[in-house]
Amino acid sequence: MKSCFLLALLLVIITSCVRPYQDYSVVGADEFVTDSYKIREGKFGILELEGIDVDCIPCEAMEEYRDTIAEDDVLNVVVYHPSRKDLMESFQFINEKVGGFRVFEGKLDLPDIDPVHVEGLTLDEARMLLQNELRKHIQNVEVFITYKDRLLRKVELTGLVRVPAVPVDGKIRLYEVISKAGLPANANLYMSYVLRDGRPMAVDLYKLINTGDMSQNIVMRGGDKIFVASPSDATVMLMGEVGLPTAVNLPYGFISLREALVAARGIPYTGDRRRIQVIRGNLPCPKIYVLSWEHIIHLPNNSLLLMPGDTVYVSEKPITSWNRFIDQLLPSCQGFQAAYGVYRLTTD
Repeated sequence: MKSCFLLALLLVIITSCVRPYQDYSVVGADEFVTDSYKIREGKFGILELEGIDVDCIPCEAMEEYRDTIAEDDVLNVVVYHPSRKDLMESFQFINEKVGGFRVFEGKLDLPDIDPVHVEGLTLDEARMLLQNELRKHIQNVEVFITYKDRLLRKVELTGLVRVPAVPVDGKIRLYEVISKAGLPANANLYMSYVLRDGRPMAVDLYKLINTGDMSQNIVMRGGDKIFVASPSDATVMLMGEVGLPTAVNLPYGFISLREALVAARGIPYTGDRRRIQVIRGNLPCPKIYVLSWEHIIHLPNNSLLLMPGDTVYVSEKPITSWNRFIDQLLPSCQGFQAAYGVYRLTTD
């Protein structure tokens, strides 16, 4: 009897101390679906939800430009001749074993001819000049030139890439540079970005690589930098009554709520499926969406999307909370009752 009285007293004290406080926006499934359509727009739709303004890609970023050979550029020079195998092998040896043909004092030094001045010429102009010079000595020779390395006019790559730099030529575009960089399959394209003159470009690498959106395929310039993020650079958290509280990586910048719950091993019987909360935004002023299991099983995946920084919290069932409270309280009550019994024995 005394145990029951003590339990009731503690319950009254605890509940009387709780003061509900709410200083955030609580919305339902309708708004979550509306915001999911914005997330489906990609990186810049997500940034808009975060309140970040992003400029459009400037028109000139899509235009090829005249690029010229500069001092210390390293060129691959390949020749073809129908019968002079020795000539072709000599050029191939320099390309592979020596490291290519370096521009020194504005000139290229080629086998069998005098140095040729190429600084300030485009690759096509240099190719024609070298071909004409070689044909003065060898008929029917064909010349092909590409950049092997450049001192300044190259794109630097960091993060999850195998190639640290790719030379530019006024025509090479972002997609080709990315393909040369050797991205792993799990690279986080949402968090990856392109810098030009120290400022991020409005480029969505996910749209370019995964959906083939060529409106993102800008022409690269010397000094551009590309950072390729790791899978864990964008995540959502799943907490509360889920099978496995965990962080789920978002390599593309979003994931469906259903997929995220599967990654967390679902909602056990202790979870309240009527109150699944998605917390979005900073902690001082979050936006909280409240959904139910019925929304998750009936609405399509692309209508219930999570974005980086979201936290999914599944509440306890009321009975679960009560049972845990009792489990925590009973040892204390039993200890109090034992101590009270000893006190009675000593005083009787």
